[in-house]
Amino acid sequence: MEVNLKVIGVILIMLALVHSIFPKYFDWVNELSNISLINKQIMYVHTFFIALILIFMGLLCLTSANEIIYTKLGSRISLGLGIFWGARLYVQFFGYSTKLWRGKRLESMVHIMLSILWIYLSISFFLVAFKSY
Repeated sequence: MEVNLKVIGVILIMLALVHSIFPKYFDWVNELSNISLINKQIMYVHTFFIALILIFMGLLCLTSANEIIYTKLGSRISLGLGIFWGARLYVQFFGYSTKLWRGKRLESMVHIMLSILWIYLSISFFLVAFKSY
């Protein structure tokens, strides 16, 4: 399980870094040009803080896998992370419209890959939380 958490750490840091391309990839300069300044800045600020927390989650998994697995605090942190990623999995199916990906090859692949990732993260953290590995 320790290796698994370290792999998760690397994945989470990579996921954080992917957030840096969002503004350009999703053309936020043009796409957000018609919304208020506060809404535009919320998009940028929230994206930054999501990336930051992903880095912190990743670093925690990379540097403290043993403590996450074998301490009571680690179990509680794992439970929280399992709930977090489980909620993210729920949003993947019920928060986004299927119009965003259905019938589109690349978007469908991304949807499937992210769904698998959210399942992997949820199950991994729940297994640690409940010592079911």
